[in-house]
Amino acid sequence: MPEVGNIASGVQPPNSLFGKYELGKLLGCGAFAKVYYARDIATGQSLAVKVFNKQKITNNSSLMSNIEREIDIMRRLRHPNIVKLYEVLATKTKIYFVMEFVKGGELFAKVAKTRLSESQSRKYFQQLISAIEYCHSRGVYHRDLKPENLLIDENGNLKVSDFGLSALTGHIRDDGLLHTLCGTPAYVAPEILTKRGYNGSKADLWSCGVILFVLTAGYLPFNDPNLMMMYKKIYKGNYQFAKWMSSDLRRLLARLLDTNPTTRITIDEITSNPWFKKGSSGTKFYDCEDEEFLVKPEPDAKTTPLNAFDIISFSSGLNLSPFFDSTYNTHSQGEKLVVAGPPEEVINKIQEIVKEDNVRIKKRRDWGVELVWQNGKFVIGFEVFRLTERMAVVEVHSRGGGAELYDQIWTNRIKPELLERRFDIEHSQH
Repeated sequence: MPEVGNIASGVQPPNSLFGKYELGKLLGCGAFAKVYYARDIATGQSLAVKVFNKQKITNNSSLMSNIEREIDIMRRLRHPNIVKLYEVLATKTKIYFVMEFVKGGELFAKVAKTRLSESQSRKYFQQLISAIEYCHSRGVYHRDLKPENLLIDENGNLKVSDFGLSALTGHIRDDGLLHTLCGTPAYVAPEILTKRGYNGSKADLWSCGVILFVLTAGYLPFNDPNLMMMYKKIYKGNYQFAKWMSSDLRRLLARLLDTNPTTRITIDEITSNPWFKKGSSGTKFYDCEDEEFLVKPEPDAKTTPLNAFDIISFSSGLNLSPFFDSTYNTHSQGEKLVVAGPPEEVINKIQEIVKEDNVRIKKRRDWGVELVWQNGKFVIGFEVFRLTERMAVVEVHSRGGGAELYDQIWTNRIKPELLERRFDIEHSQH
């Protein structure tokens, strides 16, 4: 266990973060972030804290976009094989991700030493597919799956991390495909290389196939010192099985590394595959009826203030506001407001404003509501979160209808009345 100072005395240590977490030794360092071991001062729980330099982020629009996306995605994922993001905090110069501490390190470190047995590889692959199935069911596509982004906990279980390059359903264009070129060269799917668009789920499964190959073979299926030659091998599906691979494993890998995404194996086919099914009774898979895998509010969540991340989202400097739900596309309108009063009052106010309209009102989970006009051709959705005892955050999104109808209903009618309840966010933080 990494060492930190004495927290049992009740004296706040000099390396304390907001009086809540005690930072310990440096675990890793990148170009824009450092990861430290930390401990919750109140409970003693081990944590990892990822620290970003705010100035470097605000000067790098691409990195800032990745961080915004990672927060948005990780806050909606709760699965035993996905690293948890507990909290995001900030000062004037730093942003802190408070995350689950995964003691065992990267899966890459294990496979770099030696290839794994088929039974050990199968266990990790089953857990990987369980996590990816869950992500896809929630409209999240990782897009950078590789052993370096898979961590192993102290019980030997796999945890998927690093969602900075992930995409949401809302990023899919009108052709039904994603178009951003991203990923790590040796693990990228061939259809991404064509630059004509790709299915995020199919691309993730290709990367899972490369990972399974690496675990069982001890080397990459597609590798060449010349990057263009590597891409040619990927595009043509030019690889050789290791001689020690079983016939069942070879058949599964051939389906995973199918260069045609339309005939590539699906997750349902993977979970019914004979090689995959061996010893899978201990691995849980996502079911839309299974409460265990649903993101549930913490006890008394409706009265719990949001953390510092939610406050800095509305202040100058780092803009973390464009968090759109997966049910809304990238062409939709969207906005956030800070208003006075509890969430239940805000929701009631919104409904009161439109009560004379020919509008269908659909309640959503927690403090959320959808207003549906024109038989579903235009929808405005609202989610309201308690920020402090005296403030709430209103997230508004729309789909369909166009900018004119959005302005008519939201900008000119609902918003002005909510703005009467608005606080000056800069003053509210002091």
